Amino acid sequence: MSLKTAVFTSDKDKLFISKLDDAVFLCQKRQKPYFFSFMSEAEQALAEQYLKSAGFNQYSFSGGYPDSERKVLCLDYFDDNPEFPIDALQFSFRPADKLTHRDFLGALMSLGIERETVGDILVEDGRCVVFVKSEIADYVKSQISKIGRAGVKVTDADVNFLPKGRGVEEKSAIVSSLRLDNIVAAVSGLSREKTKSVILSGNVSLNFIECTNISKTVNEGDTLTVRGKGKFKINGVLGETKKHRIRISIIHYR
Repeated sequence: MSLKTAVFTSDKDKLFISKLDDAVFLCQKRQKPYFFSFMSEAEQALAEQYLKSAGFNQYSFSGGYPDSERKVLCLDYFDDNPEFPIDALQFSFRPADKLTHRDFLGALMSLGIERETVGDILVEDGRCVVFVKSEIADYVKSQISKIGRAGVKVTDADVNFLPKGRGVEEKSAIVSSLRLDNIVAAVSGLSREKTKSVILSGNVSLNFIECTNISKTVNEGDTLTVRGKGKFKINGVLGETKKHRIRISIIHYR
């Protein structure tokens, strides 16, 4: 398979696309599903863009629960509902220990585990649920009894009862148009000149793909990522003001 309609310039992108090509070949040859490791949202968008452009539509993503950010890609010609090799592990600890996402990720990396085998990490007081590739689940359970100085108990998690994670904040803004520069200024609080510089420097992604077109139209449902400011979703276009400006609803992922 080769893609002629899009150009991936970075060496990292080229390597990623090469791995996709190899995986499609193996899926076809072996006549069975091929599962990748966990992908970031940007990698998911790139994979989906590539596979659709190449005419390969037999794929799906899962992160272990409906609202996951990091997800595993499955290439599969034969099963519309593949069983993803993902386990959810629960870490129980004293609420007074106030452990964070960084604490858990650091503990996992210290075991020599690759980041790509770890999905979302959802933390609340006294409890954390971590999604991992099934191949490392037993190893994690046998190796971790402390996070920093805090004692933890590791068990299988109930995915129907998950921590809320970092949560979201919903707010509204008024913009002159739905151009990318206007929306970025509204969600980030940056000046128009600073916003233009941030976009042209490649620090803004639209639906997880880098976008440097300041006049690009942003639509309802689109997701913006602004480096250093966070991730935002255009939740809705609420109508016009009396001065013909546009009121929008924004979800900020904290």
